[in-house]
Amino acid sequence: MRLFAIFTLAGLIGTCSSPPPLLDRVLEMGQLRVVTRDSPTAYTIGPDGPSGPEFDLVQAFADELGVALVIDPVASISEMLPKLLSGEAHMAAAGLSITDSRREYLNFGHPYESVDVHLIYKLGTGKPRSLNDILGRSIEVMAGSSHVDLLLSIRDSYPSLRWTENADIEVAELMTKVVMGEVDFTIADSPDFNIQRHFYPDLRIALDLDIGDPIAWGFPKGVGDSLLARADDFLIRADRAGMLAQVHDRYYGYTKKFDYVGTRNFIRHFENRLPRYRQWFEDAGEEWGVDWRLLAAIGYQESHWRSQAVSPTGVRGIMMLTLDTAEYLGLDNRLDPQSSIFGGARFYARQTERIANTVAEPDRTWMALAAYNVGFNHIKDARTIVEWDGGDPDAWVDLSEALPLLSQRKWYSRVPYGYARGWEPVLYVNNIRAYYNILKWLTENENIELASGAEESL
Repeated sequence: MRLFAIFTLAGLIGTCSSPPPLLDRVLEMGQLRVVTRDSPTAYTIGPDGPSGPEFDLVQAFADELGVALVIDPVASISEMLPKLLSGEAHMAAAGLSITDSRREYLNFGHPYESVDVHLIYKLGTGKPRSLNDILGRSIEVMAGSSHVDLLLSIRDSYPSLRWTENADIEVAELMTKVVMGEVDFTIADSPDFNIQRHFYPDLRIALDLDIGDPIAWGFPKGVGDSLLARADDFLIRADRAGMLAQVHDRYYGYTKKFDYVGTRNFIRHFENRLPRYRQWFEDAGEEWGVDWRLLAAIGYQESHWRSQAVSPTGVRGIMMLTLDTAEYLGLDNRLDPQSSIFGGARFYARQTERIANTVAEPDRTWMALAAYNVGFNHIKDARTIVEWDGGDPDAWVDLSEALPLLSQRKWYSRVPYGYARGWEPVLYVNNIRAYYNILKWLTENENIELASGAEESL
């Protein structure tokens, strides 16, 4: 009887066994399936392939696991939960805030970032001084977002608060609606706002609704913590190694500096100055294998697209080439806009070639821009300082901290090429990154408008 009971119990255990831990299933499948948002702050596909802060992190995580990454992008947050609960996705990486309503269905890992949550309005429409001032005015937010939960909690104290939820729109589009006057307010996390204010300089923060809201990856409940624990370990080590800082700088570094007047002027100059030179930028970009918009951003940073520009130090033309550089390039007239643009493109391409092969994009671009500004040899010196300090000389985020040290005697006296105003190339690169992103946005919207016009003509 005792043996019979043991065999019976063993049979029951065999037939009712629980599925293997989620991490084991991922490793056995050879795939990490991730659901994310189609958004600049998470995941996008551009001419050079997939990119985005969430993509970079989960790709590195998948590489560490030794499995293929399978991304499932969705248009809205509300589409994520069904994919997780059905098992289509193993985890969600989409800039998710940790909310009580989401905790009912998801387990959250180690927070790898925190964001501030803003109420956004348009300059000139009346800035509210308190939540009382927004009552009775139109508010629109993304359906299924943490912003809805935040508004519900606020309504406990302000029962007359009303808003509209939209399931077919991203936060960037909601901010566009604010600019166009279609809605009075929306809610945006700080990374989204910092990006969009460069495109729409009239966007403003009305009120801070939450400070330091934690962001984490989400995992379905009922599948154990094996994958979550491995992800936590990865993120903690990535933070200590500086990887999180590098990813943040890659996508948000240029957003730190914002000049309201400068941004408005740039957009105006895009309309009334750039058209005179645009074809030359496009032709030079094609000849030297450089995005013409990056060349145009360099030209704007150098001269604000003024062909007769001359600096007190003697650099001249749209691309502000030195006399030595012009001689190296074989240019006779630096003030000739076509010669300057093609010469600047060639000189920039040369700096890119000189950057170490171990430097990946986009850091390679930022370093080449810095070399265009301060000289390649000073970049070499800054890389040496990074190595002395135990950093990564192939990471722009580390190099940008070392470059300003070249203005301090205790540092420049120890490197071969000596003193440099090292803070200038850092500001230079950040400005060009901002101009470049605005140009990409303007030209992409331009293409959308052209396509719409063509359809209407049909």
